[in-house]
Amino acid sequence: MMNSKTQKIVMAGVLAGVAVAGSLFSIPVLGSKCAPIQHMVNILCGVLLGPWYAVGAAFTASLLRNLLGLGSVLAFPGSMFGALLCGLAYRHTHKITAALLGEVFGTAILGGLSAYPLAILFLGQSAGNAAFYVYIMPFFISTAAGALISAVILYNLQKVTHILQTNGQ
Repeated sequence: MMNSKTQKIVMAGVLAGVAVAGSLFSIPVLGSKCAPIQHMVNILCGVLLGPWYAVGAAFTASLLRNLLGLGSVLAFPGSMFGALLCGLAYRHTHKITAALLGEVFGTAILGGLSAYPLAILFLGQSAGNAAFYVYIMPFFISTAAGALISAVILYNLQKVTHILQTNGQ
């Protein structure tokens, strides 16, 4: 039987793989590739595994997406800030809503703001004063879609768990 740490590492790896495969279904928004599956994975990892596994899975997925040509360097801040805040918010409140808000704020605001200097450094882009439209808004759209998907999954998992506990199984 696997121990809990091994199970969490395996689950984080599987979810990182889901994020990479899910990035094939990205949606172009304002010059950015919006990948809502990455944000769904961040929230599932943050809630089910904790903040550090969520950050590890987000980093792994971002690295693989970049190596496979499915993402850009902007995938790193966009996913890792959201994963961390989502996991920390859930750890401290045990509320799915807090996890969703942590993901959205971490990705859209912190990830969007940190994407601007990264884009200038690595991509040679200068968006001037348009950082809000160029990074924050596309990140917000992507993470909001991922948050909706994960909310449906987590609330249904919560219902099933409650039903199983109620029935004594």
